[in-house]
Amino acid sequence: MATGATWRLSVSPSNFARLSLSFRTKRRQLPLRTACTVRSEVSLSVGVRLIPHPRKIETGGEDAFFVSGENGVLAVADGVSGWAERNVNPALFSRQLMSHASNFFADEEINCDPQILLRKSHEATTSVGSATVLFAMLEKNGTLKIANVGDCGLRIIRKGRVIFATCPQEHYFDCPYQISSESNGQTYEDATVCSIKLKEQDIIVMGSDGLFDNVFDREIITEISNFQDMTEAAKGLAELASNHSRDFYFDSPFSAEARTRGFDVKWWEKLLGKKLTGGKLDDITVIVAQVVKASTEQHS
Repeated sequence: MATGATWRLSVSPSNFARLSLSFRTKRRQLPLRTACTVRSEVSLSVGVRLIPHPRKIETGGEDAFFVSGENGVLAVADGVSGWAERNVNPALFSRQLMSHASNFFADEEINCDPQILLRKSHEATTSVGSATVLFAMLEKNGTLKIANVGDCGLRIIRKGRVIFATCPQEHYFDCPYQISSESNGQTYEDATVCSIKLKEQDIIVMGSDGLFDNVFDREIITEISNFQDMTEAAKGLAELASNHSRDFYFDSPFSAEARTRGFDVKWWEKLLGKKLTGGKLDDITVIVAQVVKASTEQHS
C-alpha cells in the first residue's frame, strides 16, 4: 500500500505551535490519491507561526491550520470564540475541520479544487461550533486556487508589491461569514472562489484575521523582505502582529476600519484631537509560502 506524509498542527502547553510530521496509510482503491500533484512543476516552501490570544496560551487558542508545501496545499481556520458562551470549546470545530482537510486534500475527487475540499471537510466535521476558513491549492502549472469563507486573508507578493488580495466576507462589521455546525450558517457554496497564476519566487502570505487586523500590507512587504527563510518570515510577521495587537496607541487596520464604520471615541474626545486607535487582541496564525521549482521525480 502506498504511503505519504503531510504536516499537521500539534498543540501542547509548552509548544503551542509545533508542527509534527504524521504518516497516513492510503486506501488501495485510490492509487491516484496524489494525482493532482504528481509531476508538479512548482511547489511551496512554507513557514508557519501561531501565537494564541494572550488569555488562551494554555489551550493553544482557537485557530488551526494545515499545510503541505510539497503538495501545494495551505489552509487556515479561525474558530469563532462566541461559542464559549454556550460552554462549547471553539477550538474543536476549527481543529477537526483542518484534520479532515489533511485527510481529504489528495483524494481524486478533490482534483485540486479547494471548494470541494471545503465541502468534504465541513461535511465530515461533527464538532459543534463554527469557523472562518480559507483553503488554497496550487496546481502543477502554477495556478493557485482559493476558496474563502469569512475574514481569513491571503496576499500574493511579487517583486515587493501586493498583486492580489482576498476580500473579507461579513454580515456586518466584525461579524464575518462562517461555516457552522448549525443549518443557518454558511457553506462551501457561499465561498468566494478565485484563482491566480503564480510565478517562481512569488510569496503567499496567508492567515487568520489576527494578522490582517493588526498589520498593514505595506508592513507585510517590509517585514518579509528581511528574511530568506519562510519560517523566519512567518515568525517575524506573527510577532509584529502580536506587538501591534497589544498596543493601545497603534492605529491598526482594525481601528481604522472601525472608524469608517462609525465606531470612534466620544464627540468631546474628538474635540481634544483624539480618535479610536489600538490593535485587536486575537489568535494570530501566519503562513508564508514561496513558490519554488518542484522535483520532477514521479512517484508510483
